[in-house]
Amino acid sequence: MESISRKKFIKKVCYAGTCLCGFNAAGLANNENQTETDNPINDNKNNLQREWLSVLLNNMNDTIEANEKRKILKSCASVHYFNLGMDEILAPYKHDLDKFISFLESEWGWIIEYNRKENIIIADEDKQLCVCPIINGHNNTDLSSLCYCSEGFAELMFSFITGRPVSATVASSIHRGNKSCIYRIVL
Repeated sequence: MESISRKKFIKKVCYAGTCLCGFNAAGLANNENQTETDNPINDNKNNLQREWLSVLLNNMNDTIEANEKRKILKSCASVHYFNLGMDEILAPYKHDLDKFISFLESEWGWIIEYNRKENIIIADEDKQLCVCPIINGHNNTDLSSLCYCSEGFAELMFSFITGRPVSATVASSIHRGNKSCIYRIVL
């Protein structure tokens, strides 16, 4: 049996689409009518990715300080943000924060408090479940570090809308034992 180095193994796994960066690959469906969730190959792939992420997050929780985890995971938000084409989705609201807040409230069901004097937004997703597509249904692992990615996503959205850098912090989260995910956004 041929020996394979760790580097070559990871490279092969990633080329096969089973590494973390392949979360949204949908090319394995057997036919056009079969959805990604109907395909057992995709189910196995998604389970592999979720388990891989679970181990990664547990190891990060045990070995990396909170500020470093925040920095790493916030930067990951851009993958999801750009994969969804958020700049295009948000374009009608660019430079119109009030219109964007109305959109979040009416279309996404968020509860928004905007303190114009202090330039702070408190945004409550008002959902009793985590909406992250990566960790759907994973309850046996401490996934609270992944909330840093949500901070990055909120920063990207509100920075795009306002045209300037913003700072977002998860003030409450399902994975931290709270009833909903709430962001504190400083404009």
